[in-house]
This record gives sequence, C-alpha cells and structure tokens, in this order.
Amino acid sequence: MAQQLLMPKATAVWLVDNTALSFDQIATFCKLHPLEVKAIADGESAQGIKGLDPISTGQLSRDEIARAEADGNYKLKLSEPKVRVPEAKRKGPRYTPVSKRQDRPNAILWLVRNHPELKDAQVSRLVGTTKSTIEQIRNRTHWNSANLTPMDPVTLGLCSQIDLDLEVDRAAKNRPVTDENDSVLVSARETENFAAPAEDRSEDDEIDADAVFAKLSSMKSKPEDDEDDDDRH
Repeated sequence: MAQQLLMPKATAVWLVDNTALSFDQIATFCKLHPLEVKAIADGESAQGIKGLDPISTGQLSRDEIARAEADGNYKLKLSEPKVRVPEAKRKGPRYTPVSKRQDRPNAILWLVRNHPELKDAQVSRLVGTTKSTIEQIRNRTHWNSANLTPMDPVTLGLCSQIDLDLEVDRAAKNRPVTDENDSVLVSARETENFAAPAEDRSEDDEIDADAVFAKLSSMKSKPEDDEDDDDRH
C-alpha cells in the first residue's frame, strides 16, 4: 500500500504558516489545488483548522523542507516510515483464479462428504463460492452433478491446509457432544424414572416384613398347642 500523507489540509496550513515553500510545492505535496493553498494563505479557507507539523509526525524532515525552500522546482518527498503496518486483509469471498474455477464444484463435493460439520459460510470461505452452489451440490441438483468427482481443495490449490484445519476445528467446537461415555447432566424426568424402582423395592420390603411376622406368630402358637396336648394326657 502506497504511503499517504496524514491530514493533508492541516499539514498545508502548517507549511503555509511556518515555511517559505511555494503554493505549488505545498499543493503538490498535500495533493491540493494551488488556488486552495492560496486561499489558505489568504485566510479564506481552512479557517479553524489547526496546523499539523509534518516533522513531528515523521512525514517530513527539516533537511527536506530546507532543500525545497532553496529550489522552487523541487518536489517534497515523504519520509520513510519507521514502522510499517501490514495491510489489512480484504474481507469477502476468496478470489479463485479463472483456471481453477472449474474445480470448485469437485472441491465442494469433497468438503460436503468428508466434513459434513462445515457450515455453508465456511465452505464458501475456503473455496470462494456461493451458498446457492453449495446447496445445489448438497441436494444433488447441480447441473453437472453426474460428472462431479470429490477432490481435495488443498490438492487443487483452492485453499491451504492451515485454512482447512482451522475451519474444521471451528466446526468441531460448535458441534454438540453426542458421545455416550461423556459426562452429561441427567434430565429431571430420567431421575424420576430412576427413583421409581427404589419405591417399588420399599413396598416389597414392607410385604416381606409382614410375612416374616406372620411366620413368627405361627411358630409361637405351635409349641403352646403341643403343651396343651401333653396336659390332657
């Protein structure tokens, strides 16, 4: 990205007030019209704008200004920045070269079959396609479905392995856990079902206790009957 001057009009105000540069030199450096620079000098324009010192911002050096003041035909040049900020990546669908666009349906089919957890937006980012095309390939309504062959988009050069792994990891994090071995909270209804057999067992225990007492009482009555028989004899 080409280096650009910060706040050109404010810089022009400072150069008009603090240097002996010509209107043309200031206009060329600040990318303004010479008449606009003249209006700034006459106080007809840029009223209320505070001048910005290009020396303090590191965009001009004093030697550069002195050289331009000595030579009216010299054009000011921006100083090289001490720190270069990387250009931000453009957001939007990935650009696919014309020579590889015919391979996109095959790559989409491969992604749909091998990574069904990927959302349409993720597939679109990987191979640079539209959601309607992905839906057609999922539903096998694409005009060329009969001739499509699943092919790895990394092998085709449509995306990098790092990008593919990143999207797969994102999809895996958003996917709900379905493994039975994993610890999952049990619903209230299931806990009620578990409690029911315990209640049944308690009722059975009560019935068994009554039977035991009945047997004990019968055992006590038998010896008494035997003693009565002996007395009679």
